[in-house]
Amino acid sequence: MISDFRFQISDWRRLPLVRLCLLSSVLSLPFFTACSTVSRRAPGRTVVEVKATVLPARIISNFFVIESKQEDGSVYRFLVDTGSTVSYVSPALAKRIAVKTKKDAVPQKVRVRSASGSELELEATVLRKLWLGKSVFERVPALIFDFAELSGHLGLPIDGIIGFPVFRNTLLTLDYPGARLIVAPYPAVFAPPPPQTPRVSTIAFNNQQGTPLIPIQMGNESFIVLIDSGSDGSLSLNPVGLHPRFANGPRIGTIISSLQGDRRQLTGRLNLNVLIGGHTIEKPVVDLTDQLSSIGGEFLRNFTLTFDQRRNQVTFTHEGDGPVSMEARRHTGLFFARSPVYWRVLTVIPDTPTAQLPLQAGDLCVRINGEPVAKWDYERYAALLKSAAKITYTFLIGTKETDIEVPIFELVP
Repeated sequence: MISDFRFQISDWRRLPLVRLCLLSSVLSLPFFTACSTVSRRAPGRTVVEVKATVLPARIISNFFVIESKQEDGSVYRFLVDTGSTVSYVSPALAKRIAVKTKKDAVPQKVRVRSASGSELELEATVLRKLWLGKSVFERVPALIFDFAELSGHLGLPIDGIIGFPVFRNTLLTLDYPGARLIVAPYPAVFAPPPPQTPRVSTIAFNNQQGTPLIPIQMGNESFIVLIDSGSDGSLSLNPVGLHPRFANGPRIGTIISSLQGDRRQLTGRLNLNVLIGGHTIEKPVVDLTDQLSSIGGEFLRNFTLTFDQRRNQVTFTHEGDGPVSMEARRHTGLFFARSPVYWRVLTVIPDTPTAQLPLQAGDLCVRINGEPVAKWDYERYAALLKSAAKITYTFLIGTKETDIEVPIFELVP
């Protein structure tokens, strides 16, 4: 996980429960849900025509990103998020594929509270058709959201986020190692799940909230986690009632947002193995949280996952033999907010080599190793962090450019 950038989809996605059929209601549960108990022609009912579809994916910052052509002939980019029960589209995409409303119709708004504590209103819409390769999903409920921050973080435009309920009538496969998404119709005849082997484990999940919750085991303790492909993190662990033991840390790591404002997250490597079905994840890196425990893209990228929402089962497949191991987290000690012109320092991690350098929050980086920051997309920068021993950043201080050499170290060995 390359954690020099701060972007948590949870900053705005993990919002209070909102039912799209009761647009004025804002309740207190930490999930979205969409109303689906309506007739075929009502906005909340999604009609699906499923054909076997394979789409290439890009795993960027541990997010699962796909592209697909829509009915206007243009190709759009989506993030697949099993941790969200609502889908989102950009204003531009909504204009192209959403159901047209009458001129005098009052836009329906959903009032939500972001993780930073601020309130905002998102407009509800219904997508006429959402094409994923050969498969088409009609009348998909969605909220309209500006993806400028996420697009800036990833270094490429994002047009929407596809929530888990969209796939309720399909077999959905997220193949992280193979970098592909597979959508398939259900077989006409019941097919039993694949046999349990050291490489394949099928686990029942709880789908009552519209997202998959599964049991996992840490040492001799079991607890529930959300399978969250919309998170770029590893195992986000709520330690309440559990007894985690650490081989390294926990120590101050990334910044996250909560209803109480920004705070520093604690991160470390467990001294215990984690079991998912028959798979062993050897002493994983974890981030401590006060929210529901979850497993994100850093964790999931070791597996191919197939979700069967009719039987509420998910199959984890790992191609390698033996336990899954997780890489150390290499870091510069700096957190950046990206823009095409500069990267702004959000914070410097204390008690690191970088904390001794003349850097502080608010400093603007304009070059990396002599090249403008615009030339450093996420993937190129991630490769640099994996291979280099140090990076030279050029900071704009007043009207003067100053080079500062920053070492790369293992934040979590």
